[in-house]
Amino acid sequence: MLHDDRLFPADPSVRSVARALYATVKDLPLISPHGHTDPAWYALNEPFPDPAQLFVVPDHYVFRMLYSQGVPLEKLGVPTVDGTPVETDGRAIWRLFAEHYYLFRGTPTRLWLDHAFSDLFGLTERLSAANADHAYDTIAEHLQRDDYRPRALFERFNLEVIATTESAIDPLTYHQQIAQSGWGGRVVTTYRPDAVVDPEFEGFHANIDALSELTGEDCCTLDGYLAAHRKRRAFFKAAGATATDHGHPTALTADLSAADKQALFDRVMGGPVSAADAELFRGQMLTEMALMSLDDGLVLQIHAGAHRNHNGPLFARFGRDKGADIPSATSYVDALKPLLNKVGNAPGLKVIVFTLDETVYSRELAPLAGHYPCLFLGPAWWFFDSAEGMKRYRQLVTETAGFYNTVGFNDDTRAFPSIPARHDVARRIDCGFLAELVCDHRLDEDEAYEVARDLAYGLAKRAYNL
Repeated sequence: MLHDDRLFPADPSVRSVARALYATVKDLPLISPHGHTDPAWYALNEPFPDPAQLFVVPDHYVFRMLYSQGVPLEKLGVPTVDGTPVETDGRAIWRLFAEHYYLFRGTPTRLWLDHAFSDLFGLTERLSAANADHAYDTIAEHLQRDDYRPRALFERFNLEVIATTESAIDPLTYHQQIAQSGWGGRVVTTYRPDAVVDPEFEGFHANIDALSELTGEDCCTLDGYLAAHRKRRAFFKAAGATATDHGHPTALTADLSAADKQALFDRVMGGPVSAADAELFRGQMLTEMALMSLDDGLVLQIHAGAHRNHNGPLFARFGRDKGADIPSATSYVDALKPLLNKVGNAPGLKVIVFTLDETVYSRELAPLAGHYPCLFLGPAWWFFDSAEGMKRYRQLVTETAGFYNTVGFNDDTRAFPSIPARHDVARRIDCGFLAELVCDHRLDEDEAYEVARDLAYGLAKRAYNL
């Protein structure tokens, strides 16, 4: 199913250079510094239940496409918030998925799935309704083998390190189990405090109570609240964390006076909060987190520009991360200025910025990253984690920010089998981009080989202190 020259430039002379570059990076270990795989997989090392639970149920890239064509999430086995019944027959879910596989034509999801089906399970025919049962049985048979358990696949994928993402009030039980298991795979956590820094997050005040209980700090006071974050960050760092992550609607930051900060905190903790105060509080907390990063060395990631849970009824029934987060226009020059004025010139700080608004790559983000020592550009993310999205990203940022103010690639996935496929796509696209520069005589060939390795491996490892 997979052509050896997929995603390489069509021009034969450029393609030959791309092939040569790719040959030097295709087998490098995978650095996966940000993602959402389940740490329980690595802690318990139990077989994946069935092909549907591996490929369909946890992957919003898959089920959002089917949902857009009228397939109910209940029929795809996606769990409901209130526990009302959904389809549990893996074969029925798989047949429905296979029947609609044509919907993924031309999408990155199709590239990832075909790669996993072919490379991981040896399937040689494109998935369809006609061969759905054969594919299901083949994958299910493999999943019962010890060499297809999570830890074995981790090693087969040549993962050097993978980061999961946990809430600030997560006990990190599974990470502790991994550490105590004696297994050599490196799985680290990431500090994601959205549940206790976003006043519009569901259950915010209950989450604040949980933070108080976990840390022994009175989080109804500003000093206690900030002290609790420091304690939890230290706890996460002891569990291997090298980064924090913040999924805010915008990139707004703030640097309020002590009095204004106290007044804002009191309004937020006092009860119903206005949208303006919620946004300002998130912005102030980004600056507070940057200040904490100066002390503890954790890399600060900002994933901004998503209108999350856009489909209200779907969110109410199924909860977060169900494919209804939609890109929105986002400003960075003005939004990041308070944080950058406060700490942007401080040695040692690393701030990695992601966006779902492509229009700001060349106008705002590349010039900012090309100036501030602390600022780095995250790779093309989510809707732009695609062949064309990656090409546009390189074209829009390289001339201004260069390669070394970017952080290579991260897969940002919940779908475990897609990890090697996603990295392979990124390596092929980057090698094609470098080949174009070589053939246009804008980059010497020996430099292209160095950059290819850095984009595939070195930049992510250095950016995330791994």
